[in-house]
Amino acid sequence: MPGKYALFLGCVAPYRYPGIEKATREVFKTMGVELVELQGAGCCPAPGVIRSFDQNTWLALAARNLALAEKQGVDIMTICNGCFGSLFEANHVLQHDPEKLKEVNQILAKVGMKYNGKIKVRHFAEVLYLDIGTETIKKFVKNPLDYKVAVHYGCHFIKPSRIKHLDDPERPRLLDELVEVTGAKSVNYKDKIMCCGAGGGVRSRSSGTALKMTEEKLKNVKKVGAQMIIDVCPFCHLQYDRSQRDLPGFDIPVVHLSQLYGMAFGLPREQLGLEAHEVKFKL
Repeated sequence: MPGKYALFLGCVAPYRYPGIEKATREVFKTMGVELVELQGAGCCPAPGVIRSFDQNTWLALAARNLALAEKQGVDIMTICNGCFGSLFEANHVLQHDPEKLKEVNQILAKVGMKYNGKIKVRHFAEVLYLDIGTETIKKFVKNPLDYKVAVHYGCHFIKPSRIKHLDDPERPRLLDELVEVTGAKSVNYKDKIMCCGAGGGVRSRSSGTALKMTEEKLKNVKKVGAQMIIDVCPFCHLQYDRSQRDLPGFDIPVVHLSQLYGMAFGLPREQLGLEAHEVKFKL
């Protein structure tokens, strides 16, 4: 600390919630961490779709993004669980299967690229917790927060735990500790580690099923009196935020961890993009 990482934006944040991108950039800048631009990056690609149809296509598309970061000599950092899951697992395959790496590089060679398997895939929350640390983060908190919040881990952050080894997959605490650095109180609620409803293509294939899952999560969050939902994934963010316009009785702001840190660090609200949310932040 400070460090340097290639920032992988993914699809949802820059196109649907640009405040997540802006908040991330400003928070890491405040802490003196350099985020390198990943020029020419494409979709991660989405783990619940591309990989299900053709593994080599999934691996090649992921490897192209990894090669861009490798060329700059820095690890790649995501702000999205789905991107983290796809890139991390693809990287794991390529670093442990020389034949797959060879096949993928034959594909990449057609566009003048090659991946050597020399970088790591990091999630921004993991970087915050392991590389920067909660004690250091506390030093940047200028505006301690007094909220009861419900933390949503999502499906692709700590799982598959057999290769990620970030936290206890059944009783994780990493995000709760990162949230409480700001002064906010992370409250437990029923089915805390259950999917938001959108993952695995469910939102696209069966929006009704996705909505029912989201409604169940929102009921559990509301029952414990949480004032907002804190996520670390723009797709989970979208599902919780946009679904509430179709679900009467809910008005729970959804805030990405970077935005929460922006508030705690005293950054101007206009840099956090909260006005772009369906459920407006009124607290």
